[in-house]
Amino acid sequence: MAKSKTPAKRALTAEKNRIRNKGNKTELKSAIKSFEISLNGDNAEVANEKLLHATSLIDKGVAKGLLHKNTAARKKSGLAKRFNAMGQ
Repeated sequence: MAKSKTPAKRALTAEKNRIRNKGNKTELKSAIKSFEISLNGDNAEVANEKLLHATSLIDKGVAKGLLHKNTAARKKSGLAKRFNAMGQ
């Protein structure tokens, strides 16, 4: 454990941030998985809604510093490709 007050406070802050980030990442992964499950169905409208929700969460993840912008672009591109392939 930290020997002085400042590192101890930083450790508490880091733990709070870790818990918050973990929740946000879990929500993001759940949204992506929900979209992937909706691709198996025949309803394109539901899949489109799930895609928009997942894309929104990815963008929020970039704003919050959870994801690098290039990682987010790669994820969004892959999801869009899978959605477009569904229509064929």
